[in-house]
Amino acid sequence: MNLIITENYKELSARAAQTVADAINSFVPSEGHPRFVLGLPTGSTPLGMYAALIEMNRAGKVSFKDVVTFNMDEYCGLAEEHPESYHSFMHSNFFDHIDIDKANVHILNGNAPDPVAECAAYEEAIAAVGGIDLFVGGVGVDGHLAFNEPGSSLRSRTRCVELTQDTIIANARFFGGDLNLVPKKAVTVGVGTVMDARTVMVLVNGHGKARALQQCVEGGVSQMWPVTAVQLHPDAIVIADDPACYELKVGTYRYFRK
Repeated sequence: MNLIITENYKELSARAAQTVADAINSFVPSEGHPRFVLGLPTGSTPLGMYAALIEMNRAGKVSFKDVVTFNMDEYCGLAEEHPESYHSFMHSNFFDHIDIDKANVHILNGNAPDPVAECAAYEEAIAAVGGIDLFVGGVGVDGHLAFNEPGSSLRSRTRCVELTQDTIIANARFFGGDLNLVPKKAVTVGVGTVMDARTVMVLVNGHGKARALQQCVEGGVSQMWPVTAVQLHPDAIVIADDPACYELKVGTYRYFRK
């Protein structure tokens, strides 16, 4: 695992965007894997990265014309056009501003009549394009990755899940602070789905995520902190800003700041 410590959120976002752009630009198509496949998150953490990638795309520094994307998750029960659905989030904050072919965009259907079949089809779609090259994720204050809440199996696959009260409270800010408006279920890729990617990059910003980062870097691998699964990945990158490093031991901090 490679921990990259940045001074602030702006620098974190720029570093993450450059990593994505470099991976796309260096991709070499092959039989059975003709396009770069990118896994993407939602939430406030990746917004800076998306803004930077939009600017890079407009400047001709990276193109998404031959990129296939798979998003991590989606709420159950929200219409796709709802302003807080992850369909709306991704299009308004990223897809509508870059040169991606919308046919190459994949987001789980939180209103599928058969959620089990929807999740199985998502896994099949990932396999059909040759697997995910780079999966980008954020992390919750409790260490959840995508909507894999504490207690999720580290080998879990795409499935329907119940959201914990902590996640519901954390996400209430997007619903006017009303807990009753926050969906209680979601469809999400599994921890195992994310770990199958050739490269995994986790973004961690702010003091509120400091405990999660400390567990990710210094703690033991545990299903109670799903993000710790990145310790087992052969090519994992964690990019954190300085405030997120508050709980790290001095020696750990100094080692990774080299």
